[in-house]
Amino acid sequence: MSTPLTIELFSASSCSRCSKAKKQIRQLLDEFNTETIAYSELNVLEELDYAVSLGILTTPSIAMDGKLIFSTLPSMKKLRHKIQQHLENK
Repeated sequence: MSTPLTIELFSASSCSRCSKAKKQIRQLLDEFNTETIAYSELNVLEELDYAVSLGILTTPSIAMDGKLIFSTLPSMKKLRHKIQQHLENK
């Protein structure tokens, strides 16, 4: 079995867009096989060094397999497409 795609959502507790992002991403991920995706939500302030190493400057931001993919919340269509691309290339 291949390694799961790692998706990390970087957010901040006072960010209203982040709350929306969490809800939308969880709903979107329900469409996929949970064995092929490892999803986590990270507080940008608690993971500041890691966030900086990825180049994250704003929240919400989304990283996949340790690389910054979206520095702002994309449309769910764009995110779905990007996840599908990554899963096909695994």
